[in-house]
Amino acid sequence: MTREETEEILAAAGEASDADFPLLEAAIACALHEDPARDAAPVREMAAGAAQRLSQRLENESPEEALAETLAGDLRLTGDLMTYDDPDNADLLAVCERRRGLPVALGVFYLDAARRCGVAAQGVDFPGHFLLRVETEEGPIAIDPFSEGRVVLPSELSRRALLAGLTPDVADRLDLLMAPVSDRAVLTRLQNNIFARASRVGDHARAERSALRRALLNPADHHPWLDVAAAREGLGALAGALQALTRAQQLDGGAAIAARAARERVRLKLN
Repeated sequence: MTREETEEILAAAGEASDADFPLLEAAIACALHEDPARDAAPVREMAAGAAQRLSQRLENESPEEALAETLAGDLRLTGDLMTYDDPDNADLLAVCERRRGLPVALGVFYLDAARRCGVAAQGVDFPGHFLLRVETEEGPIAIDPFSEGRVVLPSELSRRALLAGLTPDVADRLDLLMAPVSDRAVLTRLQNNIFARASRVGDHARAERSALRRALLNPADHHPWLDVAAAREGLGALAGALQALTRAQQLDGGAAIAARAARERVRLKLN
């Protein structure tokens, strides 16, 4: 598969409704966009096996127990504590091979298995640490894919929220702390992680690719194009940066002040 073909897949996913968003296939396309010379078959095989095992466990276990036992127990998926900032932790193909990754990358496998088996689960865009919301007969609970799918108690959620800088009145609101997000938002968060890490170490090429993936997944949002432009400027690709800034202005109805200012700065560099 070529990089251009993965971009076509991501563009199609971007046009899909949130209800029809193809989380696993879009996440695979993101990984192949980073390195197209790889085989995605192991990811699809592992995902299919996860769904089969989860289906069997659900016959005798609660949804949260079955998810943890299947994804963390049977498949050995866990968080990477030793090399947390390794780029492989945000790459679905590498996570499949290493069985370690970031919370949101691991969460993709949890969510895909849940979807296939009819378990009501969604991502939670918790500050600083991605979580999953699983609906049970007793109500929604939070589980942590980074910590082998363990349940996060309400008191722990509040404590984490306070540590993340949220105010006490918000930290006590479980309805806010456990607000579900779309699968598109889950994959966007994963690309945001890649962009932030790549930008921090000056890897402008990786940063540009991750920002472009966000732009394709969110075709109505001008913000990813600002990041595309910044990364291209870092690469010295000023014409490409100018194109990205123009795209940002078009999507924002010409009202993006930051885009206009950056566009003028880049245009002057081109003269």
